Order: sequence, then structure tokens, then C-alpha cells
Amino acid sequence: MTDSLTNRTTADGAATRTARGAERARARVGEDRLVARAPRRPFDLDAGRRLRALTGVDEELLARVRYERSKYTALGGVVLGTSVIAAFSMWNFATEALGRVSLVALVPTLIWMLFVLNLDRWLVTPQPNARRRVGPLLTRLVIALLLGVVIAEPLVLRIFQTAIEERVADQRTGAVDQLRTNLVRCNPVPSTTRTAAPKGCDRTYILSFGATPGERAEELTALRSDAGTLQQRVDQDTTRLEGIDSEVRDECRRLVRMAATGLYQRTSECLRLRDKAHDYRTTHRTSENEKRLAGMNSRISRIEAELTSSRGAFLRTRAEGIERRLAEERAQQREIGVLERIRALDELASGNPVLFVGIWLVRLLFVFLDVLPVLVKYLSGETAYDRMLTGESNSAVKIHGEEIRLSERRAVANLEIAQDAIEQEVRRHRAESEAAFREHTAAMNIRVRQAVNALEDEIRRSSTV
Repeated sequence: MTDSLTNRTTADGAATRTARGAERARARVGEDRLVARAPRRPFDLDAGRRLRALTGVDEELLARVRYERSKYTALGGVVLGTSVIAAFSMWNFATEALGRVSLVALVPTLIWMLFVLNLDRWLVTPQPNARRRVGPLLTRLVIALLLGVVIAEPLVLRIFQTAIEERVADQRTGAVDQLRTNLVRCNPVPSTTRTAAPKGCDRTYILSFGATPGERAEELTALRSDAGTLQQRVDQDTTRLEGIDSEVRDECRRLVRMAATGLYQRTSECLRLRDKAHDYRTTHRTSENEKRLAGMNSRISRIEAELTSSRGAFLRTRAEGIERRLAEERAQQREIGVLERIRALDELASGNPVLFVGIWLVRLLFVFLDVLPVLVKYLSGETAYDRMLTGESNSAVKIHGEEIRLSERRAVANLEIAQDAIEQEVRRHRAESEAAFREHTAAMNIRVRQAVNALEDEIRRSSTV
């Protein structure tokens, strides 16, 4: 048992020395880093260091390969430029969504800039053993590509803003003109009270009116028909009467001398023709028909005047209703939305191959600019800093594993030592109990013998007496 305790103590001492050696090694590494770290003055801006911070590099480790600082400084500038482009894109998108330039647009612009900045920083941050893992590289490229597409669209809309606004203005003018045409076509001046709506007219283009001139138009049509019929009859009667009156005038110009009196008088044929004309006027009611025709013509004139006034009022009401609808349509077209701009840009591109190629070239340019940090990082090859980072990472992982195993062995040794101490304590207590039991047994035997001897002596004395 003593040998076992000696071996465990030796192993514990060796583990302790190993841990102390590792701590001394880490202390030496820390001292080397402190030596390599360049001293900085208080409030030193150090723009290069700020740009390198955007790439996620470790300045202490990069200090050992100073010749690579310029590369990571340039990469930080690319990351910063991408975030600035993203901020400009979000500013354009926010101002177009709001319809005006406002300070409110600064909030999403700053948030989007910080988000893109941190995302690009995560994408280009050097990773140990990066060349061995294709999956993370492809994931970062896909994320950068999607982000570039999102950032590029508002910038493309900004570049082609003039053409887009002209296209939207033409479309809105055409929509207003088409609406005016449909309103005029679907709301004609009604000629009767039962006028069917023109084809293609629904509730969108139908206006409501309090009264229409079609109610008097039907009455005017019927009155004109009756007046025309009566006019034909009056014309016929007038023509017939004019013929009879002509005969009367011709016959009544002739006078004959009466033999009895010697006086001149009209002929009997004249009297007969006069009676005939009177009978014709009486039977055909020529005077009544002429009065009735005059009344109907007067009524037609009055209705026509009323109908003209009603038509004018209808036209004014229709014009006011059309203007209200056009004003509502123009109010809805107050600001050009983002979706409307995108649709107008697609329409422009679909009708012009040159413009289509130009739009896609601009889009690809901004997508490339956003993917540029990742491409610059992963197409530049493995650098000395990457190899040092990989080595330090692997070393840290290995040291951490050894520390864990050392702690595990130390804990197991401590448990074994504690277990041995408990067993020794148990054995000691057991030996002490056994020794105490033997002493107690011996003492009891002595007392029994003494009692037996005393009893025997007492018996002998009694028997002697």
C-alpha cells in the first residue's frame, strides 16, 4: 500500500510539473505577443488598424507577419466600401418608399449599413483550416450573392430613375385618358328612359345622376310622331280646301242677270261650291286641327327647350363627375412606388434590347461589388497569417485537450488518494476496535478468575470453620 501511495504521489507531481510547464509556455507566448505588439499613443486613430478590424484579424498574430498588414487593410477598405454602397442603396429604397427625402430614412439606412458591415466581416473573417471545408465557403458565397442582388436593385432603379419616371408618367397619363374615354362612353346622353349600358361598362365606369333628359325625350318623340301625322292630315285638308276655294272664287266671279228683277247675282254653282267648302271644313274640322297642330308645335318647342336645358345640365353633371373620378385617380397616383418602378423598368427592358443589356450589366456590377470581399478573401490563396492561425488554433485545441486530460487524471488521482485514505481509516478503526475488544475480553477473564478465586477462598474458609 505504501508503494501504491508513492507511485500516485509521483504521478501527481509529474502532472503538476507538466501543467506548470504549459503555463510557462503560454506565458512566454504572451510575452512574445506583447513584444510584437506595436505601441500606440492614446487617442491614436490608426485608420489602418480600424480597417483591419473590419476583417476580423488578430493584430497580435498579424504583427508577426507585418508584410501582410497592407493586404488585410485593403480588404477592410473593401468591406467598408460594400457597407457604404449598401447604405446608399437602402437610403434610395427608403426615400422611394416614403415618397420624399426624410430623416426617418436614416434609421433603416444605418441599421442596414451595420448589418451588411457585420455580415461581410463575418464572411471574410479568417477561419482555421478553411481550405479543408468547402461547405462553409460555398455558403458564404451564396449569402454574399443574395445580399448583392438585394442591394443592387435599388441602385439600378436610382440610375435609371429618369427613364422610369417618364415611363410611369406616360402610363399614368394613358390610364387617365383611358378612364376619361370609358366614363364618357359608359355615360352617354340617354335618348329614352330605357337605355342599355354600352358593352364593357361595369360599375367602375357608371356614374349616378339625379335626373336624365331621357324622361322628356320619350315624350318629345311621341309628340313629334303625333304632330307629324296631324300635319299630314292638315296638309291634305288644306290642299283640298284650296282647290275648292279656287273653284269658288272662279265660279263666284261670274254674275248672271235675273230676268225678273234685272239685277246681277251669283250663280247657283257658286252657292253650291260655297256650301261644299263649308261642309268640308265642318266635317274635316280643319280649324280645330290647325289649332291643335299649333298647340302641339308650341308644346314641342317648349319640350325641346326644356330638353336642351336638361341635356346641358346632364352634360355639366357628367363633366363634374368625370373630373371627380379623374381627381381620385390622380390622387392615387401621387407617388411612384417601388413595385411600380420595378414593373416600369422591366417594361422598358423588354422593349429595348440595348437597355436590357445595360440594366443587367449594372445589376451584375453591383452584385460583383458586394461579393467582392468574399472573392478577394478566398481567391487570394492561403496566406502566412492563415497558416499561423490554423497552427495556433490546432495548438490551442491540442493544449486544451491535454489540459482536460490532465485535469481528469488529477481528479482521478485525487479520488484514488481519497479512497485509499478512507480505506486506511476504516482499517485503522477496525484494528482499534479489535484491540479494544481483546483488551475488554482479557479484562473480563481476569475479573472472572478473580471472582472465582475469591469464591473458592470463601468456600475453603467456610469448610475449615
